[in-house]
Amino acid sequence: MAASEKIKKGFFITGTDTGIGKTVVTFALGVLFQQKGCDIGVIKPIQCGGSDAEFLKKSLAIKDSLKEINPFYAPEPLSPHLAFKRQKKEIHIKKILEGYQKLQSKHEIVLVEGAGGLLVPIKEDYLVADLARDLDLEIIIVSRLGLGTINHTLLTINQAKNLGLKIGGIVFSVNHPRKMGVPERTNPKTIERLSGIPVLGTVPYLKNLNRKEIIRQCLSKVNVNKILSSLRAPQGRSNPYKDCFVAPKGLLAMTENMNLGAKRWGDLDKQYLWHPFTQMQDWLKEEPLVIDRAEGRYLIDTHGRRYLDGISSLWVNIHGHNKKEINEAIIRQLNRVEHSTLLGLSNVPAIELAQELIEIAPKGLAKVFYSDSGSTSVEVALKMAYQYWQNIGKTKKRHIVHFEHSYHGDTLGGVSVGGIELFHKVYRDLIFKAVKVNSPYAFPVPKGMTQSAYAFSRLRKFEETIEKHHDTIAAVIVEPLVQAAAGMLVWPLGILKRIARVCKQYDCFLIADEVATGFGRTGKMFACEHENVTPDFLCLAKGLTGGYLPLAATLTTQRVFNGFLFPYKDQKTFFHGHTYTGNPLACAAALANLEVFKKEKTLYNLQPKIRQLTVELKRFRRSPHVGDVRQKGFMVGIELVRRKNPYQPYAWEEKVGIKVCQEVRRHGVTLRPLGNVIVLMPPLAISNSELKKMLDITYRAIKQVTKNI
Repeated sequence: MAASEKIKKGFFITGTDTGIGKTVVTFALGVLFQQKGCDIGVIKPIQCGGSDAEFLKKSLAIKDSLKEINPFYAPEPLSPHLAFKRQKKEIHIKKILEGYQKLQSKHEIVLVEGAGGLLVPIKEDYLVADLARDLDLEIIIVSRLGLGTINHTLLTINQAKNLGLKIGGIVFSVNHPRKMGVPERTNPKTIERLSGIPVLGTVPYLKNLNRKEIIRQCLSKVNVNKILSSLRAPQGRSNPYKDCFVAPKGLLAMTENMNLGAKRWGDLDKQYLWHPFTQMQDWLKEEPLVIDRAEGRYLIDTHGRRYLDGISSLWVNIHGHNKKEINEAIIRQLNRVEHSTLLGLSNVPAIELAQELIEIAPKGLAKVFYSDSGSTSVEVALKMAYQYWQNIGKTKKRHIVHFEHSYHGDTLGGVSVGGIELFHKVYRDLIFKAVKVNSPYAFPVPKGMTQSAYAFSRLRKFEETIEKHHDTIAAVIVEPLVQAAAGMLVWPLGILKRIARVCKQYDCFLIADEVATGFGRTGKMFACEHENVTPDFLCLAKGLTGGYLPLAATLTTQRVFNGFLFPYKDQKTFFHGHTYTGNPLACAAALANLEVFKKEKTLYNLQPKIRQLTVELKRFRRSPHVGDVRQKGFMVGIELVRRKNPYQPYAWEEKVGIKVCQEVRRHGVTLRPLGNVIVLMPPLAISNSELKKMLDITYRAIKQVTKNI
């Protein structure tokens, strides 16, 4: 092989069953690759009984040690999870991944032989398919010829596709000397036609298992050139990835044809992406953290490093990443219909989800309008509230009241009722005029007053505004209990109830923006439940799909809905909608998310973790550079200050919050600050030990960063 054609690649060889002939196929492919001038390495990471690894080492004349080729061995021919348990040994996946990387650095092609089929458990919660995925390899499926092989092979292919694995092809193995019949002669073409996966050839029955026999019998029967051709970058045009080997990838990254390496991904990010809420001048000077995959509560980057997801991937993830039940629900729906419009049509998941949401929402809400983000759910509520009064003839009721420090999204309607100047001031000439009143929360509290007393005193401006101008006010919009984007500003109990009572007294709609607080974040399904409040509009997004797909919902009352029921000629329809409104895949994910809430008793099991969090946060309050610690359920804001008394904040340009989050990342946790407020909002499914790990690392990071500023 010419130097310019040198390649770096691996294949994962799996089978439709155990005893199917994977080792023979691995040996045959190894010999044929060597005949083509390739430097071959092999690894059989897990072996239960037999001497396959020794056979491959000797027969392919590989110089790597047997320990490198087979790092984990158990003598009994059982499923690995059982064989190693009986030996009281543990299989360390990290060691396998590191071993493969070491062999890949030494060889052009590494053949990895799996244990049994894709769904064989290596550990109680880790399958052979997971190993193929984590190794990030294209798989070659070994199947036998004969009756039943169509079913077995297609099932394996279908499962591999469902798991997002990239299939390089199928190799048939004949492990008996019987004469070939009609099934043996016709099955390969049938499987190739039905599956769309290429058949790479057949390894015939080999009486003498040696190199000479492989070359004589298999050279013309296994299409090695087809395999090798997939290893090289396409020619004929300028290739921006010329320094990187093009390698098909599976579930780990949505980059099916390019194995660029961690640094290259960072370079391409800087070349092409513009990140939200990010000063790109700073970003371009740094090394980006590029996420490749995720498992449970952990994100895994392109280097293979693991990070505890301390902010639930921006407050959306509930039950952990790669949740089996949600994955399967999406796949089932994908096999039915991926999308159909709700404009003039309906779909089953959208109907089912609407019913479920009304059942779990505060009593009195009756209708569901879908959109695709938290911002759009608010936009829907604002427009509905405004148009309702116009429709029924109360045309003076046009204004929206919102609170200081509020954040309701980045669409122009959301910006109009946003109270965070940093985010919104530049757009003031684009937006409608709204009425802003004091936030019930303020920090620091005046001397001699409690936080609760001060909050209620600040609410008087709101009450006076509604009393005086209610005939022109269409709605009041709130983030119930926690103003999240402002730094987790927590309202004392009773504030929301008072706001709701005033709205009802003066007939102004109450819009509860629970995009951040919904789906268990405050300890209850919805924050409004803490004070038995039923708003006129409930805006939901983020955790609605468990962190999987963009979906939002605006729930409202029958009264509001009836305010849009007019003759067609009156043109009082709600003229608003989105292309992907009620997308079936997203609704299926949301339904599965709610089912997991029930099945795993998520809210019940969350309570002791909330108590643990409360206890653990006490040490943060004692820190000389922590001015305030705010918590409601699993929503936490830790405000960093230069000095507590007298109160002195850090300057914005000192970037203290950013520096703390950079420090925790070095120790395996991802966080994102709100200015100099460190936000903790982990998945509800985080374990007690993971919660403590996150808090320990955050505490040390705050101590480390603030002592140097």
